[in-house]
Amino acid sequence: MKLPDFQDLILFEDEDYIVINKPPFLATLDERFGGAPNILRLARERYDDVQACHRLDKETSGSLALAKNPAAYRHLAMQFEDRKVKKVYHAAAWGVHEYEGLRVERSIETTTKGKARLAFKGKPAVTLVRTLETYAKHTLLECQPITGRMHQIRLHLAYLQAPIIGDTMYGGEEFYLSSLKKKFNMKEGEEEQPFIKRFALHAASLTFAKMDGESITIEAPYPKDFRVLVDTLRQYQ
Repeated sequence: MKLPDFQDLILFEDEDYIVINKPPFLATLDERFGGAPNILRLARERYDDVQACHRLDKETSGSLALAKNPAAYRHLAMQFEDRKVKKVYHAAAWGVHEYEGLRVERSIETTTKGKARLAFKGKPAVTLVRTLETYAKHTLLECQPITGRMHQIRLHLAYLQAPIIGDTMYGGEEFYLSSLKKKFNMKEGEEEQPFIKRFALHAASLTFAKMDGESITIEAPYPKDFRVLVDTLRQYQ
């Protein structure tokens, strides 16, 4: 994977914060094993004291906030803790679903293998879900997590029987174009590849208060793989 230029990822910047459009397949922070590149390392090549204020799963793309100084980090960390940060995600899910402000409340606990599960004794988790567009066999959903549990949106959509395309960990099958396109021909000897090589989840926008108290909303455009997926699904409505 070719590493992006950090400057090209920036959606918003002032003296305290940077909000970037995180590409998929790049972790926010150091992973458990080794020194693989990540967002924080790229940022620290340019800004000495920068800290990530939250994290996105490695495969998830979209809006990610970093603080340039300790005071800014504390200011935004408190907003996350008090649930005052508004996070909006878009997910391409299996099945045709019509939701209008559906509230999902199902507790979540983490397991030892980097997974999570719905569990009565887990931590409370709340996600608001609404339908943006429906297609022949899929739905584009808007998800607003009120809490910030591990894999929350992925688990809550799986609970609704609307698992995310490509999220094989939580019941979302890979999407192959041949499942929609009747006259889909492969060259002899070739094997069809999944249309998108990750789970289809994108952090579309982030709203928080800057140090001066002004509220800002930063929107992150879809990366190419997510945009092409949505454009393709729209052809089969």
